[in-house]
Amino acid sequence: MTAKKQLPPLIIILGASAVGKTELSLKLARQLRGEIVSGDSRLIYRGMDIGTAKPTPEEMAEIPHHLINVSDLDKPWSLAIFQRAVCEAILDIHARGKLPILVGGTGQYIRAITEGWEIPAVTPDPAMRGILHIWANEIGAEGLHARLKVLDSQAAMKIDHRNLRRTIRALEVILSSGKPFSAQRQRRLPRYHILKIGLYRPRPELYQRVDIRLDAMIQAGLIGEIRKLLAQGYSPDLPGFSAIGYRDMIAYIQGKISLEEAVTLIKRRTRVFVRHQANWFKMDDPTIHWFRAEQGIESEIEQFVTQWLLDDMV
Repeated sequence: MTAKKQLPPLIIILGASAVGKTELSLKLARQLRGEIVSGDSRLIYRGMDIGTAKPTPEEMAEIPHHLINVSDLDKPWSLAIFQRAVCEAILDIHARGKLPILVGGTGQYIRAITEGWEIPAVTPDPAMRGILHIWANEIGAEGLHARLKVLDSQAAMKIDHRNLRRTIRALEVILSSGKPFSAQRQRRLPRYHILKIGLYRPRPELYQRVDIRLDAMIQAGLIGEIRKLLAQGYSPDLPGFSAIGYRDMIAYIQGKISLEEAVTLIKRRTRVFVRHQANWFKMDDPTIHWFRAEQGIESEIEQFVTQWLLDDMV
């Protein structure tokens, strides 16, 4: 038995939004005595149900789910907190003799687990973050990214200049600790023997599914869900509302744009996000076993995972 196979198993299901990860995870969990751990950065928030495409209450009652509905919207989680919570959930699942299945489309969160990132333990500093946001308003996201490049070129290379949130977090860590952000994000030896299952669909088909899903969300009460959150006193500027769909719908609720404009923007942003996800989950990644999402593929994947688990015990 190799050293890697002596590690406890972890199945990871990854892929783009609306590709069919939830359905596959549920079927695998039923057949393999599994429990599901969410690897999505927005499913942690209570009240954000429709717009984040959470599993239904019935699905979560049937199969144990972890890291869903565990935080209020005004208590944002850092990557370090999320990573620790995921590892604790996986440890608990293994302790009860079950199989952990990590499911997600948030590439950074998945990679933090699979690559064993050592994440800087720097407590969020709201005051400094506020100052950095003001600075970003003055010089733009690209200008702020240029400042990051001066302080930490390695970190800047790995952060898209359009990703203002990550740029600000990197600067916050640097200014708080006095150390480069890149130097604080090291990797440790893997904790798990990991099997990564990737689901894919042709891009046009994926875009169509995204559009259909958004229309269904609106019909299911997405606007009412957002109105309720705002009525509870949550600020539209909270990081949790950066989930695709929420800010544009808030703009509609506030009378700044029409519903048609909001829907168009959300569909456009989701397409961009799908392309961004492809940068995290590459089709030529030799560590990912890709399957075309189509009718009947679940049985093929189940057989593949079952054989992998049997080989893992040899």
